Amino acid sequence: MNAESPIAPTVTEIDLDDAAAAAAFDAAVQTHPGATPFHRTAWGRAIRDALGHTPHYLMAGDAVLPLIALKSGLFGSALISNAFAVRGGPLAADPCALAALDKAAWGIAEAAGIGVLEYRGTEALHPDWAVKAETYANFARPLAADSDANLKAIPRKQRAEVRRSLTMDLSVRVASDEKALRDHFAVYSESVRNLGTPVFPARLFAEIVRHFGDDADILTVYHQDTPVASVLSLYDAETVYPYYGGGTAAARALRANDHMYWMLMEHAVARGRRAFDFGRSKYDTGAFSFKKNWGFEPQPLVYEYRLAEGRTMPDVNPNNPKYKLMTDVWSRLPLWLANRMGPLVSRSLG
Repeated sequence: MNAESPIAPTVTEIDLDDAAAAAAFDAAVQTHPGATPFHRTAWGRAIRDALGHTPHYLMAGDAVLPLIALKSGLFGSALISNAFAVRGGPLAADPCALAALDKAAWGIAEAAGIGVLEYRGTEALHPDWAVKAETYANFARPLAADSDANLKAIPRKQRAEVRRSLTMDLSVRVASDEKALRDHFAVYSESVRNLGTPVFPARLFAEIVRHFGDDADILTVYHQDTPVASVLSLYDAETVYPYYGGGTAAARALRANDHMYWMLMEHAVARGRRAFDFGRSKYDTGAFSFKKNWGFEPQPLVYEYRLAEGRTMPDVNPNNPKYKLMTDVWSRLPLWLANRMGPLVSRSLG
């Protein structure tokens, strides 16, 4: 006698503004290994409210899939889990639930005329989907409760830089108020302009802080009352995720970036966190080397794509030769002009 075929679970799309539904989704997220702040409903609301993109948050039993529909005439449209994040993708222990979520996601993409469905994670879940696995690596490691142990975990050369930063005339402020947001944007916008990258609108950082509440804050390093390095971080039960960080031109000589990340480790431990997720970097870049110098080992990220006929995997990153001229020109723009134009472009860089 043939075994009965498993029944596919019902997929529902939650209303992100329904507090009870959002709480149920977030509670389900936390039951899965691999959950990140980017799976939470706060991320979808922040992206929607700041950048205008449409989130679709799907549930099948306790399996979840956060999606954001990114429609762009400049860089191409895609349905991404999760857009503007380093990770996302479905959290589903049951293969039937995963298949149901996949089907529902592709239905949303087709209905919107979007030919690319993208999952961002650490492993390929679909052998028949296109895969990009050699572009990004993630960096994460445990934090000890003891400050000396965390300092000793940093390789000798970088540890010396951290110690040198402690001799500089630097002060630190951790907050999420208007001053914190204003100073963070001043630093971050200069940092990304220097890298040739369009800055996100200031409203994005304000909406992230608003929607994440106590699970987000901004640590800013000051030299003689001038902000020189700043990072907006997200928190979950165990981990701190420094996400939008950078420094001004003056930061390097002051070792302000070294000071910032060390002080964030100290702050995260004080908040009870026991892991530090340094986020993703592209292979063979300065950011990749910087994180390795701190003693973090790269962990490959795997992005996989279901593609409509005739579509190819998107490759929107500054290392793409197609965008090199744009990157070079952008890095030389006056800061006021880069800050005015950047938000018009960056909202399409999901």
